[in-house]
Amino acid sequence: MASFLVEGNHPLHGEITPQGAKNEALQVICATLLTTDEVVIDNIPDILDVNNLIHLISDMGVRVHRLSEHCYSFKAEHIDANFLQSKDFMEQCNKLRGSVMLIAPLLTRLGSILYANPGGDKIGRRRLDTHFRGLSNLGATFTFDKDLKAYRFQIKDRLIGTYMLLDEASVTGTANIIMAAVMARGTTTIYNAACEPYIQQLCRMLNSMGARISGIASNLLTIEGVDSLHGAHHRILPDMIEVGSFIGMAAMTGSELTIKNVSWDNLGIIPDSFRRLGLRLEKRGDDMFIPHQDHYEIESFMDGSILTLADAIWPGLTPDLLSVLLVVATQAKGSILIHQKMFESRLFFVDKLIDMGAQIILCDPHRAVVIGHDHRIHLRANNMVSPDIRAGIAMLIAAMSADGTSRIGHVEQIDRGYSSIDSRLNAIGAKITRIP
Repeated sequence: MASFLVEGNHPLHGEITPQGAKNEALQVICATLLTTDEVVIDNIPDILDVNNLIHLISDMGVRVHRLSEHCYSFKAEHIDANFLQSKDFMEQCNKLRGSVMLIAPLLTRLGSILYANPGGDKIGRRRLDTHFRGLSNLGATFTFDKDLKAYRFQIKDRLIGTYMLLDEASVTGTANIIMAAVMARGTTTIYNAACEPYIQQLCRMLNSMGARISGIASNLLTIEGVDSLHGAHHRILPDMIEVGSFIGMAAMTGSELTIKNVSWDNLGIIPDSFRRLGLRLEKRGDDMFIPHQDHYEIESFMDGSILTLADAIWPGLTPDLLSVLLVVATQAKGSILIHQKMFESRLFFVDKLIDMGAQIILCDPHRAVVIGHDHRIHLRANNMVSPDIRAGIAMLIAAMSADGTSRIGHVEQIDRGYSSIDSRLNAIGAKITRIP
Protein backbone atom coordinates (compact mmCIF):
# COMPACT_ATOMS: atom_id res chain seq x y z
CA MET A 1 0.00 0.00 0.00
CA ALA A 2 1.22 3.48 -0.88
CA SER A 3 1.40 6.34 1.62
CA PHE A 4 1.54 10.13 1.57
CA LEU A 5 4.03 12.09 3.66
CA VAL A 6 2.35 15.47 4.12
CA GLU A 7 4.29 18.45 5.41
CA GLY A 8 1.79 20.85 6.92
CA ASN A 9 1.44 24.63 7.03
CA HIS A 10 2.13 25.34 3.36
CA PRO A 11 -0.44 27.74 1.89
CA LEU A 12 -1.76 27.11 -1.59
CA HIS A 13 -1.76 29.72 -4.32
CA GLY A 14 -2.72 30.10 -7.96
CA GLU A 15 -5.30 28.09 -9.90
CA ILE A 16 -6.52 24.50 -9.97
CA THR A 17 -9.05 22.84 -12.28
CA PRO A 18 -11.39 20.10 -11.02
CA GLN A 19 -11.40 16.76 -12.80
CA GLY A 20 -14.45 15.30 -14.49
CA ALA A 21 -17.12 13.97 -12.14
CA LYS A 22 -16.40 10.43 -11.01
CA ASN A 23 -20.03 9.47 -10.32
CA GLU A 24 -21.21 10.74 -13.70
CA ALA A 25 -18.36 8.98 -15.50
CA LEU A 26 -19.29 5.59 -14.04
CA GLN A 27 -22.91 6.01 -15.19
CA VAL A 28 -22.35 7.26 -18.72
CA ILE A 29 -19.60 4.72 -19.46
CA CYS A 30 -22.00 1.91 -18.53
CA ALA A 31 -24.64 3.50 -20.78
CA THR A 32 -22.38 3.10 -23.83
CA LEU A 33 -23.29 -0.61 -23.77
CA LEU A 34 -26.85 0.26 -24.84
CA THR A 35 -25.84 0.85 -28.46
CA THR A 36 -23.62 -0.82 -31.01
CA ASP A 37 -22.63 2.61 -32.37
CA GLU A 38 -19.62 4.63 -31.23
CA VAL A 39 -20.07 6.90 -28.22
CA VAL A 40 -17.43 9.54 -27.45
CA ILE A 41 -17.12 10.82 -23.87
CA ASP A 42 -14.94 13.79 -22.97
CA ASN A 43 -13.56 14.96 -19.59
CA ILE A 44 -13.26 11.43 -18.17
CA PRO A 45 -11.24 11.57 -14.92
CA ASP A 46 -8.04 9.53 -14.74
CA ILE A 47 -8.87 7.79 -11.45
CA LEU A 48 -8.73 4.21 -10.24
CA ASP A 49 -12.47 3.43 -10.14
CA VAL A 50 -13.11 4.81 -13.62
CA ASN A 51 -10.01 3.16 -15.08
CA ASN A 52 -11.08 -0.17 -13.58
CA LEU A 53 -14.52 0.15 -15.20
CA ILE A 54 -12.96 0.98 -18.59
CA HIS A 55 -10.67 -2.06 -18.23
CA LEU A 56 -13.66 -4.24 -17.33
CA ILE A 57 -15.82 -3.28 -20.30
CA SER A 58 -12.79 -3.64 -22.57
CA ASP A 59 -12.40 -7.21 -21.32
CA MET A 60 -16.10 -7.69 -22.13
CA GLY A 61 -15.35 -7.01 -25.79
CA VAL A 62 -16.11 -3.30 -26.04
CA ARG A 63 -13.67 -1.48 -28.34
CA VAL A 64 -12.19 1.37 -26.30
CA HIS A 65 -9.91 4.01 -27.82
CA ARG A 66 -8.23 6.84 -25.94
CA LEU A 67 -8.58 9.84 -28.26
CA SER A 68 -6.79 12.31 -25.96
CA GLU A 69 -5.84 12.60 -22.29
CA HIS A 70 -9.43 12.64 -21.01
CA CYS A 71 -11.45 11.69 -24.09
CA TYR A 72 -12.40 8.11 -25.03
CA SER A 73 -14.53 6.43 -27.64
CA PHE A 74 -16.56 3.29 -26.85
CA LYS A 75 -18.06 0.91 -29.38
CA ALA A 76 -19.97 -2.01 -27.88
CA GLU A 77 -20.61 -3.77 -31.19
CA HIS A 78 -19.70 -7.13 -29.69
CA ILE A 79 -20.07 -8.27 -26.08
CA ASP A 80 -18.34 -11.50 -25.03
CA ALA A 81 -21.08 -13.53 -23.34
CA ASN A 82 -18.56 -16.19 -22.29
CA PHE A 83 -16.47 -13.64 -20.39
CA LEU A 84 -19.61 -12.55 -18.51
CA GLN A 85 -19.84 -16.08 -17.09
CA SER A 86 -16.20 -16.15 -16.00
CA LYS A 87 -14.61 -15.92 -12.58
CA ASP A 88 -12.55 -12.94 -13.78
CA PHE A 89 -15.73 -10.95 -14.54
CA MET A 90 -17.15 -11.77 -11.11
CA GLU A 91 -13.95 -10.75 -9.34
CA GLN A 92 -13.68 -7.45 -11.20
CA CYS A 93 -17.31 -6.59 -10.44
CA ASN A 94 -16.76 -7.47 -6.80
CA LYS A 95 -14.02 -4.85 -6.52
CA LEU A 96 -15.95 -1.99 -8.12
CA ARG A 97 -19.12 -0.44 -6.73
CA GLY A 98 -19.95 1.28 -10.02
CA SER A 99 -20.14 -2.07 -11.79
CA VAL A 100 -23.69 -2.45 -10.45
CA MET A 101 -24.80 -0.11 -13.27
CA LEU A 102 -23.75 -2.70 -15.84
CA ILE A 103 -26.77 -4.83 -14.95
CA ALA A 104 -29.42 -2.88 -16.90
CA PRO A 105 -27.42 -2.33 -20.12
CA LEU A 106 -26.26 -5.97 -20.24
CA LEU A 107 -29.72 -7.29 -19.42
CA THR A 108 -31.19 -5.15 -22.22
CA ARG A 109 -28.54 -6.27 -24.72
CA LEU A 110 -28.24 -9.96 -23.85
CA GLY A 111 -31.45 -10.92 -22.05
CA SER A 112 -29.61 -12.35 -19.04
CA ILE A 113 -26.65 -11.57 -16.81
CA LEU A 114 -24.86 -13.23 -13.90
CA TYR A 115 -23.71 -10.60 -11.45
CA ALA A 116 -21.74 -10.71 -8.16
CA ASN A 117 -22.21 -8.24 -5.33
CA PRO A 118 -20.26 -5.03 -6.05
CA GLY A 119 -17.39 -3.69 -3.95
CA GLY A 120 -16.76 -0.08 -2.95
CA ASP A 121 -16.22 1.93 0.21
CA LYS A 122 -16.93 0.22 3.54
CA ILE A 123 -19.06 3.08 4.86
CA GLY A 124 -22.03 1.15 6.12
CA ARG A 125 -24.92 -0.78 4.63
CA ARG A 126 -25.48 0.00 0.93
CA ARG A 127 -28.41 -2.10 -0.14
CA LEU A 128 -29.34 -2.92 -3.73
CA ASP A 129 -33.10 -3.35 -3.21
CA THR A 130 -33.98 -0.29 -5.31
CA HIS A 131 -32.02 -1.67 -8.27
CA PHE A 132 -33.57 -5.13 -8.03
CA ARG A 133 -37.16 -3.96 -7.42
CA GLY A 134 -36.97 -1.45 -10.24
CA LEU A 135 -35.77 -4.07 -12.72
CA SER A 136 -38.39 -6.51 -11.43
CA ASN A 137 -41.11 -3.90 -12.02
CA LEU A 138 -39.98 -3.76 -15.65
CA GLY A 139 -40.32 -7.52 -16.00
CA ALA A 140 -36.91 -8.93 -15.09
CA THR A 141 -36.58 -11.94 -12.82
CA PHE A 142 -33.62 -12.65 -10.59
CA THR A 143 -32.46 -15.59 -8.52
CA PHE A 144 -29.48 -16.02 -6.22
CA ASP A 145 -26.99 -18.76 -7.01
CA LYS A 146 -25.56 -19.89 -3.65
CA ASP A 147 -22.68 -21.79 -5.23
CA LEU A 148 -21.49 -18.89 -7.39
CA LYS A 149 -22.58 -16.31 -4.81
CA ALA A 150 -24.07 -14.27 -7.61
CA TYR A 151 -27.45 -13.03 -8.87
CA ARG A 152 -28.83 -14.17 -12.22
CA PHE A 153 -31.09 -11.65 -13.96
CA GLN A 154 -33.23 -12.71 -16.93
CA ILE A 155 -35.93 -11.35 -19.23
CA LYS A 156 -38.13 -13.40 -21.54
CA ASP A 157 -38.25 -11.05 -24.50
CA ARG A 158 -38.17 -7.34 -23.73
CA LEU A 159 -38.65 -5.24 -20.63
CA ILE A 160 -42.11 -3.66 -20.28
CA GLY A 161 -42.63 -0.04 -19.23
CA THR A 162 -44.61 0.63 -16.07
CA TYR A 163 -45.22 3.11 -13.24
CA MET A 164 -43.06 2.78 -10.15
CA LEU A 165 -42.56 4.69 -6.92
CA LEU A 166 -39.02 4.10 -5.65
CA ASP A 167 -38.60 3.25 -1.97
CA GLU A 168 -35.53 5.53 -1.86
CA ALA A 169 -34.06 8.11 -4.23
CA SER A 170 -30.98 5.99 -4.92
CA VAL A 171 -28.67 7.61 -7.47
CA THR A 172 -27.21 4.39 -8.87
CA GLY A 173 -30.59 2.66 -8.54
CA THR A 174 -32.26 5.42 -10.55
CA ALA A 175 -29.48 5.23 -13.14
CA ASN A 176 -29.95 1.47 -13.55
CA ILE A 177 -33.72 1.78 -13.92
CA ILE A 178 -33.38 4.61 -16.48
CA MET A 179 -30.97 2.55 -18.58
CA ALA A 180 -33.34 -0.42 -18.43
CA ALA A 181 -36.40 1.67 -19.34
CA VAL A 182 -35.07 3.55 -22.37
CA MET A 183 -35.58 0.51 -24.62
CA ALA A 184 -38.44 -1.11 -22.72
CA ARG A 185 -41.76 -1.54 -24.55
CA GLY A 186 -44.16 1.29 -23.67
CA THR A 187 -43.84 4.11 -21.15
CA THR A 188 -42.07 4.02 -17.79
CA THR A 189 -42.77 6.54 -15.04
CA ILE A 190 -40.29 6.77 -12.18
CA TYR A 191 -41.45 8.74 -9.12
CA ASN A 192 -39.07 9.61 -6.26
CA ALA A 193 -36.23 9.35 -8.78
CA ALA A 194 -32.84 10.76 -7.83
CA CYS A 195 -32.28 14.06 -9.65
CA GLU A 196 -28.59 14.82 -8.99
CA PRO A 197 -26.70 16.54 -11.82
CA TYR A 198 -25.11 13.14 -12.59
CA ILE A 199 -28.56 11.68 -13.30
CA GLN A 200 -29.49 14.74 -15.34
CA GLN A 201 -26.34 14.28 -17.42
CA LEU A 202 -27.07 10.58 -17.96
CA CYS A 203 -30.58 11.45 -19.19
CA ARG A 204 -29.25 14.14 -21.53
CA MET A 205 -26.68 11.77 -22.99
CA LEU A 206 -29.31 9.07 -23.53
CA ASN A 207 -31.63 11.60 -25.19
CA SER A 208 -28.80 12.59 -27.52
CA MET A 209 -28.56 8.87 -28.37
CA GLY A 210 -32.24 8.76 -29.29
CA ALA A 211 -33.97 8.07 -25.96
CA ARG A 212 -37.15 9.92 -24.97
CA ILE A 213 -36.80 11.03 -21.35
CA SER A 214 -38.77 13.95 -19.92
CA GLY A 215 -38.88 15.47 -16.44
CA ILE A 216 -35.09 15.80 -16.29
CA ALA A 217 -33.92 17.59 -13.07
CA SER A 218 -37.11 16.58 -11.25
CA ASN A 219 -37.95 13.50 -9.19
CA LEU A 220 -40.62 12.44 -11.68
CA LEU A 221 -39.20 10.97 -14.88
CA THR A 222 -41.22 9.76 -17.86
CA ILE A 223 -39.47 7.49 -20.34
CA GLU A 224 -40.99 6.45 -23.65
CA GLY A 225 -39.26 3.29 -24.78
CA VAL A 226 -37.52 3.23 -28.17
CA ASP A 227 -36.37 0.33 -30.32
CA SER A 228 -32.71 1.30 -30.48
CA LEU A 229 -30.14 3.95 -29.58
CA HIS A 230 -27.37 5.44 -31.69
CA GLY A 231 -23.99 7.02 -31.05
CA ALA A 232 -23.36 10.43 -29.49
CA HIS A 233 -20.74 12.80 -28.08
CA HIS A 234 -20.96 13.70 -24.38
CA ARG A 235 -18.93 15.89 -22.01
CA ILE A 236 -18.80 15.12 -18.27
CA LEU A 237 -19.35 17.88 -15.70
CA PRO A 238 -16.58 18.96 -13.31
CA ASP A 239 -16.59 16.98 -10.07
CA MET A 240 -18.51 18.92 -7.43
CA ILE A 241 -16.91 16.81 -4.67
CA GLU A 242 -13.44 17.82 -5.81
CA VAL A 243 -14.56 21.47 -5.93
CA GLY A 244 -15.72 21.18 -2.32
CA SER A 245 -12.47 19.47 -1.34
CA PHE A 246 -10.42 22.34 -2.80
CA ILE A 247 -12.57 24.85 -0.89
CA GLY A 248 -11.76 22.95 2.31
CA MET A 249 -8.03 22.91 1.54
CA ALA A 250 -7.99 26.66 0.92
CA ALA A 251 -9.83 27.35 4.18
CA MET A 252 -7.67 25.10 6.35
CA THR A 253 -4.36 26.35 4.94
CA GLY A 254 -5.33 30.04 4.90
CA SER A 255 -4.83 30.17 1.15
CA GLU A 256 -5.93 32.39 -1.71
CA LEU A 257 -7.05 30.07 -4.48
CA THR A 258 -8.98 30.11 -7.75
CA ILE A 259 -10.89 26.97 -8.77
CA LYS A 260 -11.41 27.05 -12.53
CA ASN A 261 -14.55 26.07 -14.42
CA VAL A 262 -16.60 24.81 -11.48
CA SER A 263 -20.00 24.79 -13.29
CA TRP A 264 -21.69 26.96 -10.67
CA ASP A 265 -25.17 26.05 -11.87
CA ASN A 266 -24.55 22.42 -10.90
CA LEU A 267 -23.06 22.98 -7.43
CA GLY A 268 -26.43 23.29 -5.73
CA ILE A 269 -26.23 24.03 -2.00
CA ILE A 270 -22.49 23.32 -1.71
CA PRO A 271 -21.23 26.95 -1.83
CA ASP A 272 -23.81 28.09 0.73
CA SER A 273 -22.88 25.22 3.06
CA PHE A 274 -19.29 26.48 3.19
CA ARG A 275 -20.49 30.07 3.55
CA ARG A 276 -22.42 28.99 6.66
CA LEU A 277 -19.06 28.06 8.15
CA GLY A 278 -17.97 31.67 7.54
CA LEU A 279 -16.00 31.20 4.31
CA ARG A 280 -16.02 33.84 1.58
CA LEU A 281 -16.47 32.49 -1.93
CA GLU A 282 -16.59 34.74 -4.99
CA LYS A 283 -18.16 33.90 -8.34
CA ARG A 284 -15.96 35.09 -11.22
CA GLY A 285 -17.63 33.94 -14.39
CA ASP A 286 -17.62 30.16 -14.03
CA ASP A 287 -14.57 30.26 -11.73
CA MET A 288 -14.60 30.31 -7.92
CA PHE A 289 -12.21 32.62 -6.08
CA ILE A 290 -11.46 31.92 -2.41
CA PRO A 291 -9.69 34.84 -0.71
CA HIS A 292 -7.25 34.41 2.17
CA GLN A 293 -9.00 34.40 5.55
CA ASP A 294 -7.32 34.43 8.95
CA HIS A 295 -10.63 33.63 10.64
CA TYR A 296 -14.05 32.31 9.69
CA GLU A 297 -17.04 32.03 12.03
CA ILE A 298 -19.80 29.42 11.99
CA GLU A 299 -23.34 30.77 11.72
CA SER A 300 -25.97 29.98 14.33
CA PHE A 301 -29.59 29.30 13.56
CA MET A 302 -31.85 32.36 13.74
CA ASP A 303 -33.00 31.43 17.24
CA GLY A 304 -29.38 31.30 18.42
CA SER A 305 -29.11 27.50 18.57
CA ILE A 306 -26.10 25.56 17.28
CA LEU A 307 -25.93 25.09 13.52
CA THR A 308 -26.56 21.60 12.17
CA LEU A 309 -25.32 20.44 8.76
CA ALA A 310 -26.90 17.21 7.55
CA ASP A 311 -26.74 15.28 4.30
CA ALA A 312 -29.85 14.88 2.17
CA ILE A 313 -30.88 13.78 -1.29
CA TRP A 314 -30.40 16.36 -4.04
CA PRO A 315 -30.86 19.30 -3.98
CA GLY A 316 -29.82 18.81 -0.36
CA LEU A 317 -26.20 18.52 0.77
CA THR A 318 -24.29 15.57 -0.67
CA PRO A 319 -23.01 13.13 1.99
CA ASP A 320 -19.67 12.98 0.16
CA LEU A 321 -18.72 16.45 1.44
CA LEU A 322 -19.69 16.13 5.11
CA SER A 323 -16.22 14.84 6.02
CA VAL A 324 -14.63 17.90 4.37
CA LEU A 325 -17.04 20.31 6.10
CA LEU A 326 -16.31 18.60 9.42
CA VAL A 327 -12.56 19.13 9.03
CA VAL A 328 -13.03 22.78 8.02
CA ALA A 329 -15.15 23.33 11.14
CA THR A 330 -12.26 22.24 13.39
CA GLN A 331 -10.51 25.56 12.69
CA ALA A 332 -13.61 27.79 12.56
CA LYS A 333 -14.88 30.01 15.35
CA GLY A 334 -17.93 28.43 16.94
CA SER A 335 -19.52 25.01 17.15
CA ILE A 336 -21.53 22.83 14.81
CA LEU A 337 -23.35 19.50 14.76
CA ILE A 338 -22.53 17.32 11.74
CA HIS A 339 -25.29 14.79 11.07
CA GLN A 340 -24.40 11.98 8.64
CA LYS A 341 -27.79 10.37 8.04
CA MET A 342 -27.15 8.05 5.12
CA PHE A 343 -24.16 5.92 6.17
CA GLU A 344 -23.40 4.69 9.68
CA SER A 345 -19.62 4.29 9.36
CA ARG A 346 -18.51 7.49 7.68
CA LEU A 347 -17.74 9.42 10.88
CA PHE A 348 -15.43 6.87 12.48
CA PHE A 349 -12.37 8.59 11.00
CA VAL A 350 -12.86 11.51 13.44
CA ASP A 351 -10.87 9.59 16.06
CA LYS A 352 -7.78 10.41 13.99
CA LEU A 353 -8.71 14.09 13.96
CA ILE A 354 -9.13 14.01 17.74
CA ASP A 355 -5.62 12.53 17.99
CA MET A 356 -4.46 15.55 15.97
CA GLY A 357 -5.92 17.90 18.57
CA ALA A 358 -9.36 18.59 17.09
CA GLN A 359 -12.18 19.09 19.59
CA ILE A 360 -14.87 16.70 18.38
CA ILE A 361 -17.47 14.75 20.31
CA LEU A 362 -18.63 11.67 18.42
CA CYS A 363 -22.18 11.33 19.74
CA ASP A 364 -23.03 8.13 17.84
CA PRO A 365 -22.25 6.61 14.42
CA HIS A 366 -24.25 9.38 12.71
CA ARG A 367 -23.55 12.59 14.66
CA ALA A 368 -20.50 14.57 15.74
CA VAL A 369 -20.21 17.92 17.51
CA VAL A 370 -17.22 20.03 16.43
CA ILE A 371 -15.89 22.86 18.61
CA GLY A 372 -13.75 25.06 16.40
CA HIS A 373 -10.26 26.29 17.35
CA ASP A 374 -10.53 29.56 15.40
CA HIS A 375 -6.96 28.87 14.15
CA ARG A 376 -5.61 29.56 17.66
CA ILE A 377 -4.56 25.93 18.13
CA HIS A 378 -3.15 24.15 15.08
CA LEU A 379 -3.73 20.49 14.46
CA ARG A 380 -0.62 18.37 15.03
CA ALA A 381 0.82 15.78 12.67
CA ASN A 382 -0.36 12.19 12.93
CA ASN A 383 -0.05 8.75 11.32
CA MET A 384 -3.32 7.66 9.71
CA VAL A 385 -4.77 5.10 7.30
CA SER A 386 -7.45 6.05 4.79
CA PRO A 387 -10.55 3.83 5.22
CA ASP A 388 -12.45 5.24 2.21
CA ILE A 389 -12.25 7.97 -0.43
CA ARG A 390 -13.95 10.79 1.46
CA ALA A 391 -12.37 10.10 4.85
CA GLY A 392 -9.03 9.92 3.06
CA ILE A 393 -9.37 13.37 1.52
CA ALA A 394 -10.49 14.76 4.89
CA MET A 395 -7.35 13.33 6.48
CA LEU A 396 -5.25 14.88 3.71
CA ILE A 397 -6.83 18.30 4.30
CA ALA A 398 -6.19 18.02 8.04
CA ALA A 399 -2.57 16.99 7.44
CA MET A 400 -2.01 19.92 5.05
CA SER A 401 -2.95 22.34 7.84
CA ALA A 402 -1.16 20.55 10.70
CA ASP A 403 2.14 21.33 12.40
CA GLY A 404 4.75 18.78 11.35
CA THR A 405 4.71 15.91 8.86
CA SER A 406 1.85 13.41 8.78
CA ARG A 407 1.74 10.00 7.14
CA ILE A 408 -1.43 8.73 5.49
CA GLY A 409 -1.48 5.07 4.53
CA HIS A 410 -3.59 3.19 1.96
CA VAL A 411 -3.83 6.25 -0.30
CA GLU A 412 -5.09 3.99 -3.08
CA GLN A 413 -8.47 4.76 -1.52
CA ILE A 414 -7.92 8.45 -2.30
CA ASP A 415 -6.69 7.56 -5.79
CA ARG A 416 -10.06 5.90 -6.45
CA GLY A 417 -11.70 9.33 -6.47
CA TYR A 418 -8.97 11.95 -7.01
CA SER A 419 -6.66 12.00 -10.01
CA SER A 420 -2.93 12.56 -9.22
CA ILE A 421 -3.98 14.62 -6.23
CA ASP A 422 -0.46 14.83 -4.80
CA SER A 423 1.18 16.24 -7.92
CA ARG A 424 -1.70 18.60 -8.65
CA LEU A 425 -1.58 20.05 -5.12
CA ASN A 426 2.22 20.22 -5.11
CA ALA A 427 1.98 22.38 -8.26
CA ILE A 428 0.11 25.03 -6.23
CA GLY A 429 2.24 24.97 -3.08
CA ALA A 430 1.53 21.79 -1.12
CA LYS A 431 4.32 19.49 0.13
CA ILE A 432 3.14 15.92 -0.40
CA THR A 433 5.44 12.97 -1.07
CA ARG A 434 4.10 9.65 -2.32
CA ILE A 435 5.83 6.63 -0.78
CA PRO A 436 5.31 3.36 -2.74
